[in-house]
Amino acid sequence: MIRHVRFDKKQRVVDELARRIETGQLESGNLLPGEHQLALEFDVSRGTLREALSELKRRNYIATQSGVGSIVTYDGISLDQRSGWAQALADSGARISTEILRLVAVERPDMASRFGTSRFVALDRRRTAADGVVVSLERALIPAIAGLENLPASGLIDNSLTITLAAHGFIGDRGDQWIGAEPLTIDDALLLGREPGTVFLKALRTTYDRQERFMEHVESLLDPLHFRLHLAFGSVC
Repeated sequence: MIRHVRFDKKQRVVDELARRIETGQLESGNLLPGEHQLALEFDVSRGTLREALSELKRRNYIATQSGVGSIVTYDGISLDQRSGWAQALADSGARISTEILRLVAVERPDMASRFGTSRFVALDRRRTAADGVVVSLERALIPAIAGLENLPASGLIDNSLTITLAAHGFIGDRGDQWIGAEPLTIDDALLLGREPGTVFLKALRTTYDRQERFMEHVESLLDPLHFRLHLAFGSVC
């Protein structure tokens, strides 16, 4: 007899989460645990878990709320950062040039407990609009592993960090991004051509790949005259 193992696993997740909701263990209005946590708990792939969540949504046990991925716009055009800042800005039609300020190996013992390594490659880039105004400053840390440690000598492929990471087997799958606003330090103001204390958006993004490996931590300073935070909200059953 042929058993549909994936279906059985999906149904097991559906039945157990539905039971928790019906018995009040997961109360109305509470957030479900994250996909990674649920996949580990039920010992299923992320794909199987997502199928189970889709089934629960179809049966009106859960609803999804958008707003966690739509983060930044440039001059009112939404930026899809999954392919990197350069491609996202190009897709928006913005005429932006990118300058690499630093590409070096660094030791960061303060990051070891968080990312599992103290050895990184640091990449600093500055982006300038067609009118000569610097619109962003980006500092990225990537792990010095799997050939990436050679980047200070070899450089980026097609001047793209995203393409370079993919060529070394790192393709982004999940992550977190935080956005706030901070006054520029003296050093950052000099690089951006602004007065110290000028308020810029500050975005912090950490990305993990499909194998759950840490692949990049990026700090971006964004000119608020061009960049905006955009969140959509509402439930979809």
